Parts: sequence; C-alpha cells; structure tokens
Amino acid sequence: MTWLRAFGEVVRSGLTIEETRLEPLLALRTAAGVAIVIGPTLWLVSPAYAASAALGAYSAGGATFQRTWRPRKVIALGAGAGLALSTFVGYLAAGRLVTFLPLLAVWAFAAGMAWAVGSTAGIVAATTVGSMLVTITLPASVGRALEHAGVIALGGVTQAVLILLFPIRRWGAHRDALADALAAVADYARRLRHDPTAPFDPEPLMTARDAAAVTPSQARTRPPVLHGPRGLAERIRPVVAALADPDVGAPAEGPGRDRARELLDAAADVLDAAARSIRRGTRAEVRPESTDVLCVDEEHEVLEGPARQAAERLVELLGEALEIAGCGCAPGRTPTPPGSAGAEFLMRPTMLRLVPFVVQAVRRELRRDSPVFRHAVRLAAVATLGYLIAARLPLGHGYWAPIASVMVMRPDFHQTYARAVARLAGTLAGVALATGMVRALGPDAHVFGALAVVSAGLSYMLIRTGYAYSQCFTSAYVVFLLGMGGQAWEQTVPERVVLTLLGGVLAMLAYVVFPAWETPRLPGRLADWLTANGRYAAAVLRSYAEPTQEHRADMRRALLASREARAAWQEAYDRARQEPVRPRGLTSREAQEAQEALKRFGRAAMLMESHVPRTDSRVVPEAERFAEALEADTAQAAVAVREHRNPDWGRVEEALHAWEDSAGNGSPIVRREAELQKRALEDLATAVSRTPLERDVGSAREEQRVRAAVAAEGDGSGPAHRGG
Repeated sequence: MTWLRAFGEVVRSGLTIEETRLEPLLALRTAAGVAIVIGPTLWLVSPAYAASAALGAYSAGGATFQRTWRPRKVIALGAGAGLALSTFVGYLAAGRLVTFLPLLAVWAFAAGMAWAVGSTAGIVAATTVGSMLVTITLPASVGRALEHAGVIALGGVTQAVLILLFPIRRWGAHRDALADALAAVADYARRLRHDPTAPFDPEPLMTARDAAAVTPSQARTRPPVLHGPRGLAERIRPVVAALADPDVGAPAEGPGRDRARELLDAAADVLDAAARSIRRGTRAEVRPESTDVLCVDEEHEVLEGPARQAAERLVELLGEALEIAGCGCAPGRTPTPPGSAGAEFLMRPTMLRLVPFVVQAVRRELRRDSPVFRHAVRLAAVATLGYLIAARLPLGHGYWAPIASVMVMRPDFHQTYARAVARLAGTLAGVALATGMVRALGPDAHVFGALAVVSAGLSYMLIRTGYAYSQCFTSAYVVFLLGMGGQAWEQTVPERVVLTLLGGVLAMLAYVVFPAWETPRLPGRLADWLTANGRYAAAVLRSYAEPTQEHRADMRRALLASREARAAWQEAYDRARQEPVRPRGLTSREAQEAQEALKRFGRAAMLMESHVPRTDSRVVPEAERFAEALEADTAQAAVAVREHRNPDWGRVEEALHAWEDSAGNGSPIVRREAELQKRALEDLATAVSRTPLERDVGSAREEQRVRAAVAAEGDGSGPAHRGG
C-alpha cells in the first residue's frame, strides 16, 4: 500500500462512526462523579482549584469505559491512584529541566511498556503521563501539591463509590460476551445450511473465555447462568460442522441433507434463544417448530452412521443449553466449587497478585524488535521532545502538545495515525463549539462548570462511537474548565488547536523515524500458527490412538494455543495490509493463500474432534504414527517458513502411506480428515515455496498491481485490486 492510499485509509478510519450501543446511564453516572468533585471545590475553594480537581474524576471515569473484565470500581480506584501519584511525583521534579525531563522520559517509557499487560493498562498509564505534564501549573508548595494529588485520588474514589452504590447492568459485559459466543455459533449453524464448509471466526469464543476468568471475589457473586453455556458453545461448534460436512456427515443431496438443514436451523434458533435469555436475564423461549425438529425418531430417522451420531449429540447438547438458559433470570450466587478453584473456574489473579505476571510480561517485551518496546521508546522521546518544543513557543499551556502525542500514540501505525487525525478533527470541532458558547454566555464560573459536566457526559456517551466524536466533547470540556478557572478563550482556543496539531505531527513523525512494522513479522506469525495447528491436530489424533482423559485435556490446551496463534496472525495480517511498506517475506497474495490453507487444516482437525471416541471405545493405533509425523513436520516447516525456505512433508506422506497399507485403515472419518490435512499442508507449501528471485519479482509485481489499481480507482477506469 502506498503512503497516499494509507493516509486516505487513516483519515477514513479516524472519522468513521462505529456502530455500537450507547450507554447513557453509564455516562450519566460517570458525569455525576465529575460533578460531585467540581461542585464542592468550586463552592468551597476556588474555580482554579476545581479545574485541577476535575482531572482525577474525569480521567478515572474514562478508564471505566475501557474493555476489561475486572470490576469497574477497581479500575476507577487504580486510575485515580496512578493519576495522584504521577501528579505528586511530577511536582517534586517540576521547575528544573535537569530533574523533570529524565523523570518524564522514564515515566513515559514505563507507560508505554504497560501495553505488555494489555490495552487497558496502556491507555490508563498514558493518562498518568498527561497528569504529570499538567503539574507545572500546580502551586509552589509541597503541601498544596499533596492537596491536589489527594483531590485527584478522591475523583477515582468518587467514581468507585458511585459504581458501588448505583450498579448498572451488573455483569452486563460478561453476559454480552457469553451471548455473543452463542449467537456466533448460531450464525455458523445457519451458514452451514447453505455452505457446508463455511468458515468460523473463533474470536467470540475467545472473548467469552477471557470474560469467564474471575477473581475470588467475583466467583462468589457471579450469576449461575454465566458458568456453563460457554463450554456448550465450544462443544456444539464442531458437532454442527461435522453434521453439515458432506464427507463425514449428512450426504450432499437427498432426504439426509434436508434433515441436516432442518437440524441446523433448529440449532440456530435454540442458540439464539439461549443468547437472548443470557443477555437479558429472562427465560429462553424457543419456537415449537424448532423443538419438534429436535425430536429424533428412532424408527424413521433418515440420517445414518456418523451423521446420525452427530445429530443425536447435537440434540443432547442443545437440551443442556436450554436447561441452563431456562434459569437465566433465577437469582442466586454461583457456589464455590469443591476442591481446587481452578478445577471449575478460570481464575484471574487479584491486583496485588498480578504484580509477578506484570513483571514477567514486561520482561518478555524488553527486546529491540518488540512493538511494545519500540512504542515505549517513541512515547518517551516524543513526550520529552514535545515538552521542550512547546516550552520554547510563545504560547501558554505548552503541555497540550506532549499530552496530544501521548494520548494518540499506539503500538501500531494505523491506530496512531488514525487517532492523530481524529484528535485534530475533534479538537477543531470541540473548541469551535465551546468558543461559541463561551462568547454567548459570558464569563460565569458556575455556568462553565455545569457545561463542563455536560460535555464530560457527552464525551463518555460517545466514547465507543469513534475517537473523533468523543474528543469533540473532551475538547469542549477542557475549554469550559479553563474558562471556569479564569482563562480567556481568546488565548486558550488558538493555543489548544496549534499545540494539538504539533502533538499529532510529532506522534506521526515518531512512527516514521522508529517504526514497528508488522509486514516483516508475517512469516514468524504464520510459522507460530502452523506450529500450534500441528500440535492441535496431533493432540486430536492421539485421542483416537488412545482415548484417555489426559489426551482430551491435551487436546483442549492445544486448541486454545492454536486459537491464540491464529488471533496473533490475524491481527498482524490486518495491520500489515494497512502499512505503507513493501511486502517482505510474504506478499499479500501468498499470505492470503497460506491463511486459507491453514484454516482448512484447522477445520479438518475440528471435524476429527467432533468424533473423538469415548474412553471405552476402540482405539485407532495408526493415528499415533500420523500424529508424530504431523507434529514433527509442522514444527520443521515452521522453521523453514521463518527462514524463507520451502517446507517439506516427507514424514506426513510416509505415515499416510503406511496408514493406507494397514489392515482395516482404522476409523474412516479420521482417515478422511487426515487426507484433507495433508492436502491443506501441500497448499500451504505451494503458497510459500518460491525461490528468492521469484519472491523479489513477485513483490515488485504486486506493488505495480497496487499502483495500477489505485490509478484506475482514481480515474474511474476500474476497481482496485483486492490484493493491495
């Protein structure tokens, strides 16, 4: 992708309105927290003090809207404490560049490394850098600095208390995650009616699993309905796939296919009903026609063999789903499981016990090629450089420039540039709106305080619709606060716009100077996914060779690792497609073909999993040898992909030939899927196997195709090539 086209995508993304459900009650409660802090300080102390005190309540409230599964009150308290600490520590070093700049650089670097823990930690840590930059306006006494830090921390406490006293949709996000997982499987069942090999994106199941991890205190209060259906969704997915597949399930045509379509449609109806029940906390209601379809007539059932087994298993699982969802509105607490807590619950460490995990995650990212490490370096450099440049300009409130840089910077190119564009657009709109109101209303601290609270509420309500639209009201909030503190709009508005532009430009330039492109990392991500898929397929095969509980547990762990590797690949691939760099290692077409091959490989393993024999069933000894060959060859092929060499499947081919020559050939289902796996691996080898010269020529040709497509798109002579 060229820089011109990449920037066009950035502008479009930054100004796009995301279709999401607004949460006005949450916004109202959080804005009330800001009002509770502003009101008393404005009345009892001074407007300037109230403007400073609002920082903690506003930032802590914004932190509670981040996507996290920890209780919102814990996030508010943590954000308030971090803001207060950075404020006080920043004041101690403020006043002298020789002390403040090193502190700012170290703090910004640590905030950047917080992305190793997750996006929520990274975003909240970035707000603490902004709080430190504002400390230059604090009074020149340690006692007053402690007061400001205390009031900022009080803002976080206020938000936490409001969350505790006025809960809104308690466990709502967890219910949504589980309902989305069931709805995703329902949609998958419907698509299988028309396309028996339809793909499935496991992201909703991964999100539901992440939401299912609870702290010990959460485990005592979690609704019972959130404890079981996730596992059912996991088990139903391969069963509906096996039923629809014409090779191992219902026949491609005839009465058997019609019966499979009826069962898939009924399964989708039941799963949607269960999803609505869990999301709303009501009892599930299923159409009588769907329940009639799920009655398997032993005498007149047209499905036979593996398809019949899949249909019976599907009916059994859907009955469990309805039984759990039927009590979706029942009150009560989730009982503490006997024995080991991890035996039934996915446990999440408390904030104090999280420290060793944080240290370990940060240490893993302390390497030059890590996107998180490079982001931390950029953040530290831009924060200090922006502070120095703004301090030399004949403008007040110079901290706005580094704050703008810190708040828009992300570890990847597209988000950084899109947020920079969105922040500038939102700032222009917000200051224009606020300026007009300030001129119309005249100087009145109490009116400005009320308008600041209203702006904060609108910013919270639009926080998930797009950064530009939330930033519009955030900018208005800042203008009203400064007006409340006695700052003239003729000074603050031009300063705000110019310094925001400066901060956005610095953030963009930092990524150009010290980038962390995902394009060169694609072969490594592909190799990781290949290795994880190979282990998953081998674990499934070993469950055929020796059906034991230990092998089932290994299969589950391998499946989760495969999903994580696939998600990492997909994230890297999506980012690489938006980067203005020449393909290195894998062209866009090769990456797409390799991705499709690995998806087919994983699907074959999933279909095997749907028919894994019970512990007392007949074993398939041939599967063990194929599992060993598969695991060894995929691991070796992963090394070849990283080193840009051609993969080889010699062991897999030899094991498959030996399987063909063995007496009985074992299970026909697993044998068929083993052949499909080998074909998928061959397609993968075809996608990535090229000589260095061919690869260079292919990259150059692809770049020429992209440029020609862009030119054709510009003059209307033809559509852009999808590989661009």
